[in-house]
Amino acid sequence: MADSVAAKSAFLCMYMKNHPDTLVAYVKHYGKVPGNVVSAEMVAIDSKGMTMKYKLKSGGDGQVVVSFQPPLAGYDEVKPRLLSMKADAQESLGMIKAPHLTAFSLSSSMVYWFFITLLGCSYVTVYPSPGTSFQIPFTGLEIPSSMMDVFFAPIRSLVGLTGYRPSVGMVAGTISVIRAVESLYTWSLCKRYVRGWNVKAAYVVSTLIFGMPVWMDIHRRVQRKRIESVMKAE
Repeated sequence: MADSVAAKSAFLCMYMKNHPDTLVAYVKHYGKVPGNVVSAEMVAIDSKGMTMKYKLKSGGDGQVVVSFQPPLAGYDEVKPRLLSMKADAQESLGMIKAPHLTAFSLSSSMVYWFFITLLGCSYVTVYPSPGTSFQIPFTGLEIPSSMMDVFFAPIRSLVGLTGYRPSVGMVAGTISVIRAVESLYTWSLCKRYVRGWNVKAAYVVSTLIFGMPVWMDIHRRVQRKRIESVMKAE
């Protein structure tokens, strides 16, 4: 399959000549070039990365390849990825200030993830014996045993193959340890990006309950603010 980004390489390289500060930031941050970089030029780009030449104040020059992690899925991803990388590079180099979050936000994905985790834990620990039907509370409806057996067949087969059935206590303990580690990570993000002790506390406590979606939401909100800051500066 043809690389749609490589097909537009000449145009993108010409366009990026209008953003010399961005190119220098790419070279210094992602290319890890020491010394005072006075100019940089993009000479090629494809879905896997971009090749850049640079010049130093001392008179030296060189070339670096900055990889895209993950690779670009197509040409439409070029602009948002380059903007995101620009924001990360300029913040790291002190060219822009780190964004700050001043309000807590509870996204629907946090609640969904909580119930998915709860259902997953129940599925692997508290499943009925074969031939058991299930009465749905407050509805008078019943799920027949044949459907129940099909639904729980995968976990029964796994337990049969391994001879191991996790207990409720073991699963709950494992999740508690994971949540504790995630909460420490959330706290590290809060110290850097969140303002207000009540907001920090809300994020840490939410991580103990909901887990991964909380700190991922912090990353998304911070990245959005970074890009907004970059767009205003242009």
